[in-house]
Amino acid sequence: MYTAIGCYLVFSFINYLGIKESAVFTLVVTLLAVAELLLFIGIVSPHFRMERFMYDSMPHGYLGIFAALPFAIWFYLAIEGVAMVAEESKDPKRTIPIGYISGIATLAFLAIGIMVVSGGITDWHRLANIDYPLPEAIGIVMGKDSSLTKLFAGIGLFGLIASFHSIILGYSRQLFALARGGYLPRGLARIHPRFHTPHVALIVGGIIGIIAVCSGSTQQLIVLSALGAVVMYVMSMVSLFVLRRKEPDLERPFRAPFYPVFPAIALVLSVICLVAIIVYNFWLSVLFFVLLGAVMGLFVGMGMHRKLG
Repeated sequence: MYTAIGCYLVFSFINYLGIKESAVFTLVVTLLAVAELLLFIGIVSPHFRMERFMYDSMPHGYLGIFAALPFAIWFYLAIEGVAMVAEESKDPKRTIPIGYISGIATLAFLAIGIMVVSGGITDWHRLANIDYPLPEAIGIVMGKDSSLTKLFAGIGLFGLIASFHSIILGYSRQLFALARGGYLPRGLARIHPRFHTPHVALIVGGIIGIIAVCSGSTQQLIVLSALGAVVMYVMSMVSLFVLRRKEPDLERPFRAPFYPVFPAIALVLSVICLVAIIVYNFWLSVLFFVLLGAVMGLFVGMGMHRKLG
């Protein structure tokens, strides 16, 4: 917990200094994390055995797939934060779609690669219930006392750092945008006079995040985060269809490919994920929707919904 708080303070300060400094830092740690994962795949893959990978591959049957969906979604969570820096990009019409597509492709390749090679080097039960599966997997292959094993235990933090820092970048811009639109207190839209960053949104969002870290387990936070993301995906797809119908001539810098087929597929998959999360995390889902309903009630009660018209 104290490590997370310390990381937040450091990363928030980097975001506070400006988008250029933040982007450079994110790029460096992301490249280090990707290099580490590629090195991991290269070291571990020669020890992969298909019979190990397939052993007890579905202990909970097909229903187990749905129970694991929140943790699968976690791999791609906050990728939508790419859009939060559109106003700070030189050519957002070109760079934002490139960022989305390349980011998702990289995540998909690395997630599948790590899952497959890790699951095929030993009985996967040995890696299922620990918080450090990659160093453990390297330890199985190279030995616990190997210098490479110890190195992975340290540089494995780069992936967490890149993810943590990107989330800070995304939430601060989201709070800023909502506040500037009048949907949150105007104070959150304040810009630092020197660094031109949403420093108030950074601080307030960080306080909320620290409270969340201190109040629940990692598993609960992952489920709540996945719920929020999937609800947003459903609303985004529905909004896309509605906007296309109401504003057919609206300028669209980026058009969803193969409309309406791809958006419809995304909507169906999002609904399936949402139902699965609710079924396997019922009371946590109840808490989420109660809080969501309270916020929506406050939103309507303050008359904010009239601005949407």
